[in-house]
Amino acid sequence: MNPTASLLGALGLLALAFAIVSFVVQLLSGPTLLLRELYWSLGNLVVGVVLLGIALGTNVEALRERMQSGEARRAGKYGTSAILGTVLLVGLLAGLAFLSTRYHTRWDWTEASTHSLTSQTTKVLEGLEREVHVTALYAAIAAAPARDLLDRYTFESDKVVVEFVDPQAQPGRLAEIDVAAERLEGGLLHVAIGDESVQVREIDEAALTTAIVKLTRLEQKKVYFVLGHNERPVEGDGAADGEGFSFAKEALENENYQVATLLLATLADVPDDADVVVLAGPTRPLHESEHGALRRYVERGGSLMVMLDPRANTDLYDVLAEWGVAVGDDVVVDRVQGLFGRPATPMAASYGSHPITEELREVTLFHVARSVAPTPEAAGAFESLVLTGDQSWAESGLDRFYSDGEAELDDFDQPGPVSLAVAGTLAKAEVVEGDAPSVGARLVVFGDSDFASNQLIGEYRNRDLFVNSVNWLLGDVEAISVRPGQARASRLQLTSEQFMQIRYLSLFVMPELIAALGVYAWWSRRRAPGR
Repeated sequence: MNPTASLLGALGLLALAFAIVSFVVQLLSGPTLLLRELYWSLGNLVVGVVLLGIALGTNVEALRERMQSGEARRAGKYGTSAILGTVLLVGLLAGLAFLSTRYHTRWDWTEASTHSLTSQTTKVLEGLEREVHVTALYAAIAAAPARDLLDRYTFESDKVVVEFVDPQAQPGRLAEIDVAAERLEGGLLHVAIGDESVQVREIDEAALTTAIVKLTRLEQKKVYFVLGHNERPVEGDGAADGEGFSFAKEALENENYQVATLLLATLADVPDDADVVVLAGPTRPLHESEHGALRRYVERGGSLMVMLDPRANTDLYDVLAEWGVAVGDDVVVDRVQGLFGRPATPMAASYGSHPITEELREVTLFHVARSVAPTPEAAGAFESLVLTGDQSWAESGLDRFYSDGEAELDDFDQPGPVSLAVAGTLAKAEVVEGDAPSVGARLVVFGDSDFASNQLIGEYRNRDLFVNSVNWLLGDVEAISVRPGQARASRLQLTSEQFMQIRYLSLFVMPELIAALGVYAWWSRRRAPGR
C-alpha cells in the first residue's frame, strides 16, 4: 500500500469524525447554528470525503489483495471489537447523560462558594409559597451570564420558573409583560409573582434576591433613625459621605423595610408605626421629653438599636445600665487582630451564641470602638454579640490615648476578649411610674457606629451584622442570613465576539489539530526503519 495514501486515509477519517462531532455539539448547544461553526463542519466533511477518495483511488489493487488475505480477517476481528467497544462506551455515556437530566447534583469548589447561592437566597426560596416567574430578556448570544445565574435558582427551588425571550425574535412578548423595548438597554430580568412585578438590570444574586424579597414581603415594616443629637445622617446633607449612613439605609430598603427619620423632640411619643428606632452615634444629650418618649416606647414592647462611639457626649449611659447594658468609658485596642498598623481598628475574633451572629463565619471590622457588655444582673437576658481577640484590651486611659496616641495594658484596663456589642430582650418587670421596661422590648447596643458607616459597611461582614441586628429587632428571624457579597474568584471579562472565538478554538480547531498531529505521529512511527 502507498504509505502516503494511508496517511491521507487516516486524516480523511479524522476529518469525517470531527465533521459529525462538531455538528452534534452545535445542535446540543442550542437551536441557533452559527455560520462559522457550520462552515467548519461542512469543510471537514468535504475534506474527509476528498482525502478518503484519494486514498482509496490510489490503492484499489492493494486493498483487494489485502481483503483476500488472513490479515484482513484479523483486522476485521479487531475492528469489530473496537466498534463494539466504542458503541458500548457511547451507550454508557448516553445513559449517564440521561440520568443527569433526572438526578441533579452540583459541586462548588471555589474558595468563596462563588457558584453557590448564599444562605439568604436559600431561605427566601425555601419560604416561597407561590411561583416566581422570571423572564430573561436577552439576545441569544448575550444570555449566558443570566442563564448561569438562573440555573442556580431553578436547581434550588421548583417554584422558580424561568423563560428566556429574545426581544428581537419575539417582540410580542415584550407587550405581554409590559416592558418597553427602549428600556431594555442590553437586557433585563422581569420578575413577577402574581400581578406584582419588578425589573432587574444587574445580573447578580444580590439584585435578583432583593427583587424576590420585595415581591414576597407585602407588609413593609418601618425603621426610624432619630435626629437632633448629631447622629449619623441617613438622608440629606452628609448622608452620602464616608461617615454617613446612606448605604445602611439602602441595605434596609433592599430588605423591603421602610426607612424614615424621627425628630423626637417635636413629638409627644414615638410614632405607633415604628417597628425599630435607631440612635446611630448621638454625641449630644437628649431632652427630658425625648427620654420619656423612648422609655414609653420600650415599655410598650418597642425595639431599640443604640450605637455609641467612645467619649460620645450623650446621657444614655444611665438608662442603658438600668436596662442591663454596661457601656465602658474606654477604647478597645488590639495589636494582634486589629487592622494592619491600626490597633484601634479591631476585628471580631469570635461571636456570641445569638440568632444575629449564628451564621457569621467571617470577621467584622470596627473603628475606635468602646466596650459594651451585659451588667451582672442582666447576664441571662443579654448576650455578647462580638468579641475581640485574647491579646486585646479596653484602654481606660483615654486622655493619653487621644492626646499622645499611646495605649498600654495596665491594671486599670479590661483584658481581652472584649465585648463590643450586646443584644437581648428586656426582662419582665413591674412598671413603676414609667421607669421600668415591660415584657417584649428588644435592645441591641453597639460600642461603635463606624462599622455601619458608608466607609466600612461594605467591609467583610459588616453589612450582615447591621442588617441581621435590625432583622432580629423586627422579629424577622427567618431573614437573618449571610447575604451575597463580592466574589473573590478571578473573573475574565470578555465580549461576545471574544467568547465565541475562544469557544470556536477550544471546541473545534484545537482538538482537531491535536488529533491530526497524533495521526501524523502514528504514521511516522509505522514508516520508521525496522517496523
